[in-house]
Amino acid sequence: MFLEERQELIVRMVERDGKVKVKELSAKFKVTEDCIRKDLGSLERQGRLKRTYGGAVKLTQSVHMIEVSRHRHMDIEAKRRIAQAAVSLIQDKDMVFLDVSTSNLAIAELLMKSDRDLTVVTNMVDVLGVLARNPRIELIFAGGQINRGRDGFWGGMTQDFISRLKPDIAFVGAVGVDVKGNSVSTYDIDDGLNKARIIARSKRAYVVAEARKLSTDGNYDFTPLNALAGLVTDTEPPSDIRAAAAELGVEIILP
Repeated sequence: MFLEERQELIVRMVERDGKVKVKELSAKFKVTEDCIRKDLGSLERQGRLKRTYGGAVKLTQSVHMIEVSRHRHMDIEAKRRIAQAAVSLIQDKDMVFLDVSTSNLAIAELLMKSDRDLTVVTNMVDVLGVLARNPRIELIFAGGQINRGRDGFWGGMTQDFISRLKPDIAFVGAVGVDVKGNSVSTYDIDDGLNKARIIARSKRAYVVAEARKLSTDGNYDFTPLNALAGLVTDTEPPSDIRAAAAELGVEIILP
């Protein structure tokens, strides 16, 4: 068998099974483990898989959706379901932090219609606009340097302000949630630094993410998943994802 044929078969196996192991490939193709490692290295450089200890896994999808305006109207039903589950976690008198996230905008829309006594802190302009219509909510805005594409504020001033808070509960958005890899990612480093600071300062912090984001990935890991109290999502994840979350001690919250 030619090298190119073997590598193509390896890619097909990864696409079918999600992962491969060096020892198993060595036995299957009757070549040395070192030969297989070189194959995997070559395929990783081609962007066709991701090497791991002892093997390789399927690349997670990377979909660049940076500007809030581009995806505010995507997955509306999923975000509504996430918002319902998230709001059930909030207790009266809580200080709630909602960061820049269209799922958090859906949470804000539910809170705007409620009669609960809450303090809400946000660095997202649209969340501010929604909650300003509810006089029962004490609203605090974390300002700083504006990023118009992301509809929010970040940078040193924002992080300094967050560092002085002690929210009872926080919800942070994400580009991707890699449960098996124990990481949560975004695209913008400043956005990630904000989120990490919010998580560190909050008594309970949850990532809010549509189920599709369990197979997407960003460029900047801002927190290990097990640093959070849980993952709020819209539909039941596959059994292997649930098992990985349970192993990390991360609760999956559903509507």
